[in-house]
Amino acid sequence: MKTIRIAMWCCLGVLSLGFPSCADKGMGEITDPVYRPEEGEAGSDDEQNLPYRTVEARTNSTSTNWITYTAKTVARLEGFEPSEAPEEGTYGGWKEEQYEATGFFYTKKIGDRWWLIDPEGYPYIHRGMAVFNAGSSGRQQTALREQFGSTAEWARQASNMLKAYGFNGVGAWSNVDQMKALTKPMAYCVIVSPMGEYNGYLKAQGEDFSDATWEGYQHGIARVWDAQFDKYVDNVISSISQYRSDKWLLGYFVDNELPWRNDALDRCFKFPKNSETYKAAENWLKERKGKNSVTISDATDNDRKAFTGYYFETFISKVSAAVRKYDPNHLFLGSKFNQEKHELINSEIMELCGKYQDIISVDHYRMWEPSQTMVRNWVDWSGIPYMIVEFYTKGEDSGLPNQSGAGWNVKTQADRGYFYQNFVIELLRSKGCVGWHWFKYQDNDPEDLSTDESNRDSNKGVVTWDFQPYTDLLDEMKEVNDNTWQLIQYFDK
Repeated sequence: MKTIRIAMWCCLGVLSLGFPSCADKGMGEITDPVYRPEEGEAGSDDEQNLPYRTVEARTNSTSTNWITYTAKTVARLEGFEPSEAPEEGTYGGWKEEQYEATGFFYTKKIGDRWWLIDPEGYPYIHRGMAVFNAGSSGRQQTALREQFGSTAEWARQASNMLKAYGFNGVGAWSNVDQMKALTKPMAYCVIVSPMGEYNGYLKAQGEDFSDATWEGYQHGIARVWDAQFDKYVDNVISSISQYRSDKWLLGYFVDNELPWRNDALDRCFKFPKNSETYKAAENWLKERKGKNSVTISDATDNDRKAFTGYYFETFISKVSAAVRKYDPNHLFLGSKFNQEKHELINSEIMELCGKYQDIISVDHYRMWEPSQTMVRNWVDWSGIPYMIVEFYTKGEDSGLPNQSGAGWNVKTQADRGYFYQNFVIELLRSKGCVGWHWFKYQDNDPEDLSTDESNRDSNKGVVTWDFQPYTDLLDEMKEVNDNTWQLIQYFDK
């Protein structure tokens, strides 16, 4: 049975109708809040006397392997007292301290914690919602017209709803035009995809993609050395110049989940010998080995790791230069990473992130919560902060099949909220995180077969496909969002 509680919202906020993990150890100076094993529900009204919550999750709807995870929540953190946050400025920064006001967002390390600084100079954490869009299916557009009358009115009401639940921005693939048109916008991000568009062009030209990996690239390699790719870099990224003076823009992503694999050198040698990809790999290995002739059998594991840096730098140097050329004012958020067994544990790649971008952006899946060791490595290797720009779980009480997408399945909307709280608490504990984006605003329309398979039938949103809010989820999100500043003080004391 569905356990969705529906809310109506007005232009000033939300009018409620009937609102009713396992942490890493050995973190050195980072101390876990006291863990109290589950002993059943207690009768006390004092939630701090209760154990941490537990949530059952499985990797997808066909798995029979439910695993129980710990979920830390604001109300049950040992010694934490929820309280009112400080007054916020125009852009959502906290008016406790003020630093240089540049008129744009930038990053700053204060003590041992990284922050965003908003255009007025106030410390800021980007609490965002990815894919802030009103859906494109016929049924979704009909629902939009019936409930809001226009896309502009949807954007106004929906952004007010997000603000009421403690969000202060939107992430990739959001309706930027509608956000910019609002009287009171939210800080937004823009994504441009020169490699994605170039790869689409290659497919349209009839090139052989029969052995493409899940990311959709030949032999699992983005063709960063192609001269024609350079033209896409300039043509696609030049479009960002329209945003260069907008104070509400946080920054830019360039491309999504590209294949930065550990065995990239081997994969490049699978291309035809006359291709730019093969020649680049062969010449690199010749120079490294000091030989006039090489084969892939000459490569060692150390060579392979070094080559991943050369491969990634070829891409990131080109796109970073284009971003800085067309908009020197805003943050470069990098290319959205995804693979915890490849680029996310690769020190060569992370060091290059620090050289060319302002923030590391990660789509986080396949783990219940962020690994403190892993995220600390990102910051230590790169010297810059990070954001998690996709994460979610799917609720099996939604009535949707929940067969698509990388996020795990949990049983209820409240469980999704406990997952969110636990995840955010771990991000704030790390001191290197300057924001996070839940994926995503709206559920997929299960009858819309025009979407890609990973966005077809699953409960990813904070609202249903026809715009009804999941208030059990949103209530839990609000609790941790509204206590972000206070949690930072708790972990930093």
